[in-house]
Amino acid sequence: MLETIQWTPAGVVMIDQTRLPLHTEFVTCRNYIEVAAAIRDMIIRGAPAIGVAAAMGVAIGIQQASEPGLDAQMETICDTLAKTRPTAVNLFWAIDRMKRLYASLSGQPLAAIRERLIQEAQLIREEDIAINRAIGSHGAPLVPDHKTVLTHCNAGALATAGYGTALGVIRAARESGKQIDVFADETRPFLQGARLTVWELQQDGIPTTLITDNMAGHFLKSGRIGCVVVGADRIARNGDVANKIGTYSVAVLAKENGVPFYVAAPVSTLDLSLASGAQIPIEERPASEVTHVFGHAVAPEGTAVQNPAFDVTPARYVSAIITENGVARAPFEQSLPGIAAKSSVLR
Repeated sequence: MLETIQWTPAGVVMIDQTRLPLHTEFVTCRNYIEVAAAIRDMIIRGAPAIGVAAAMGVAIGIQQASEPGLDAQMETICDTLAKTRPTAVNLFWAIDRMKRLYASLSGQPLAAIRERLIQEAQLIREEDIAINRAIGSHGAPLVPDHKTVLTHCNAGALATAGYGTALGVIRAARESGKQIDVFADETRPFLQGARLTVWELQQDGIPTTLITDNMAGHFLKSGRIGCVVVGADRIARNGDVANKIGTYSVAVLAKENGVPFYVAAPVSTLDLSLASGAQIPIEERPASEVTHVFGHAVAPEGTAVQNPAFDVTPARYVSAIITENGVARAPFEQSLPGIAAKSSVLR
């Protein structure tokens, strides 16, 4: 299985997703500043993977912190990591988990604190892989046999610690014997579908066809698509889902054509403190991602650009939300708290 991120004696090692698919290269982050830069610059991306990276960033930060003023240094480390990307709630979930552990270790020797934070970061990574496999097992029965699955962006092993959320559902469906293939939206402007999803599925030998984002409606209308499966970066209490820009369009087109639209995400992606998706902060990315492709200009110089990285799909377009604790359906205000309250598959 692809190793997206690992803790090593040399530092936090992660695959450089900006170099895929042409080059498979790894980056070693030797301090928390470098981990924060890797998150911000999308060397590592995907909500669960960002959470793992943040936890490891906290751990490596404390390894290099001095005992005098340790609490203040911990706050600086966490604040730096929290400011990297605003939409994916897993980032804040992981940082809060590391903060709670740190607080519980107050008064212990620094060496013991350092060791426990490393252990916790590694545990978050291991849990994520197990969670993704559980998501896959819950989602596989929803995937129609002998049909095509449409996905948007990359919610696979590269977006997690391993196996994937949306692609985990696809992998699990294939492992159960279902004869399915995949259509992957290219996902402009950062091309995660073209660069990452297609590459991942090719490694697994899963038949995959790349389409441009504006072809999705054509194929959803054709009858070939059995379901849509996407990931999520934050899910509000009412079931509104923030995911990569363009997801909302796919969801509307799926609803229009009677195709089920499924969201696969861990419970850590739920943000039950938000009543609706209107409260989810949306990251704005650099204009150059739209005006340039791989460093080559595709728009006139000085072009005005809007580049939101995510959009919010209203709950009315979501057929079900697949988590490690089971499948939630509307009304989500009732089902999601119940799903979140269930004992984790790992506990």
